[in-house]
Amino acid sequence: MSNHVTPQQKMPKLIVVMAFDRDEEGELQTVFGPAEQQSEERAIRTAQALASKHAGVIAWSREANPALGEYGEPVTLFMAGEVPDME
Repeated sequence: MSNHVTPQQKMPKLIVVMAFDRDEEGELQTVFGPAEQQSEERAIRTAQALASKHAGVIAWSREANPALGEYGEPVTLFMAGEVPDME
């Protein structure tokens, strides 16, 4: 039995929110997350709630199968303020 995803199956989605603040040196540091969310809508609501409290916030998703090391391209759902380049 194979664990590979067939073209008809969709990989599960990884949905994450992260928030950032500047440290004493002025560098952006993660202060919240990465926190996995159950839905894209919840991720957007969470990010919007955090946006006024932090220098930057991002909610993003990507298709992911960590067991196989397979990851799709990240898609930004919401972004506000200063966010470091995400690799």
